[in-house]
Amino acid sequence: MAQIITFTNILGIEEIYPPEPASKNIPDWYKNMDSYMSGEKVPDGNGITTGTIKRCMPVFDAINSGYIIKTPVDVYVSQKEAFYADTEHFKKTGETIKMSDESIKEKNLPKTAPYYEWASLNVIQFHPVEQAPSHPNRNGHQTAYPKWMNPWSIKTPPGYSVIFVQPWHRESVFTILPGIVDTDTYSAPVNFPFVLNDTSWQGLIPAGTPIAQVIPFKRDEWQMEFGKEEDLLNQKNIANKLRTKFFDSYKTQFRQIKEYR
Repeated sequence: MAQIITFTNILGIEEIYPPEPASKNIPDWYKNMDSYMSGEKVPDGNGITTGTIKRCMPVFDAINSGYIIKTPVDVYVSQKEAFYADTEHFKKTGETIKMSDESIKEKNLPKTAPYYEWASLNVIQFHPVEQAPSHPNRNGHQTAYPKWMNPWSIKTPPGYSVIFVQPWHRESVFTILPGIVDTDTYSAPVNFPFVLNDTSWQGLIPAGTPIAQVIPFKRDEWQMEFGKEEDLLNQKNIANKLRTKFFDSYKTQFRQIKEYR
């Protein structure tokens, strides 16, 4: 019996861009790619398959896993003069003023920063960059981390959580910071801090752009151990079995179907 994941629209507006199974949002580059390098299903003449990444089941499963949440409205990104607060002045007085041009130049800070605007809804909020000053995905953001405000609450059955990731194998001008939430006990909306992949980028992020891939999983208790001689032998047998077919060997002999409807 299928498990149920429930998406609830917390804004009460018309569901123009509702969440959908990832399988209904396959990226164009993947759909348009040939399945075989030679254009036909034949070996390469040296006993090696000519299948492209389109025949790779791990990539196929990643693209099709879970559900996609999208932007509800257009967002335009432009570049405007950056505001850098004078932290020393704030510590002394509690007053927020702009850092001097000399200090900005001395610290080698960019003169501009991304500016976000949208016509309706509360679609983006911000986190001070000081909340994660050394995050490896900070990617040059100097003033703040923007955050997509998710218009959907998510509920999963007992024992199931959700991992939120940047939609896999899809082009994007931004990347969300991944996270895991126990959506069986916490069903309030989960928002998505993100970074621009190029902080100098300007342009339109259109309504309906995928912003997060939602993948439910069952929580289990795990314990690590190291393989023994019989595990190594089993691995060799699997590798030998994999090489018995030119095409779709993993798909036909090992892969298990995953369904998200």
